[in-house]
Amino acid sequence: MDNEQLKEEVRSYWNKSSCGTEHTDQKKFSQNYFQEIEFSRYKVEPEIFAFAQFSRFYKKKILEVGVGAGTDFVQWVRSGAKAYGIDLTQEAIENVQARLELDELKAEEIRVADAENLPYQDNFFDCAYSWGVIHHSPNMERCLQELVRVTKPGGFIKLMIYNRRSLFAFYRYLLAGLFKGRPFQTVSTVLYNNQESPGTKAYTKKEIKHILSKYSVHIKQLKATVTSHDLLYYKSKPFRWLAYCAACFCGWNSVGWFMTIELQKQKNTRA
Repeated sequence: MDNEQLKEEVRSYWNKSSCGTEHTDQKKFSQNYFQEIEFSRYKVEPEIFAFAQFSRFYKKKILEVGVGAGTDFVQWVRSGAKAYGIDLTQEAIENVQARLELDELKAEEIRVADAENLPYQDNFFDCAYSWGVIHHSPNMERCLQELVRVTKPGGFIKLMIYNRRSLFAFYRYLLAGLFKGRPFQTVSTVLYNNQESPGTKAYTKKEIKHILSKYSVHIKQLKATVTSHDLLYYKSKPFRWLAYCAACFCGWNSVGWFMTIELQKQKNTRA
């Protein structure tokens, strides 16, 4: 499957329902609909607030790549940022537009666009942010290159991508590989075929450092702290206890499903 065909499959998958909308059965675009999505997101992924630091970017130009249901994007707008948002799907854009209208908020721009070809000029944003998105792109490195390009020298790039050496990735291998009679499938293959949209990728810290060495950026943060997903928050107590023990034994700050990356673009570069 070539990249363009894969990208259309990814678009089709997320166009059916934006990330997070599966956690509500309320009337679409109602106040309760958005409240349930927001409550679920930050209950399961509370680390978003400490990582994004929404309030630090008051009156700064922010780009969010992959707005989904708009939960994080609304935080940028509420915090007074000059917020721009893109998504590969029209479904996501309609979610965000409805959310902004409902809350009487105004963003600078929200539009359908491809993360591999951002429709913005070089050195435009003070911060580019993307939580759990670019690993779904057929060409993640191209997305990263574009994020660096549109960020101002001295500006920040905040990303979350999946960690292949995580407890959650191992659980997915057990369920979709070993227990399905496919023990010789790699973790990468299991995630590619069985984790959310087709073609999902996950990386190691070493791989990310190698990729980032090509760009004029300073790595301010690169870690993979254990998450609720690694601790099997949705399972019964015995499973959660076993997951907790595994996290303590394997390294709490290295085997988390979410690899959080904060970069600062060097000031002596134009793109």
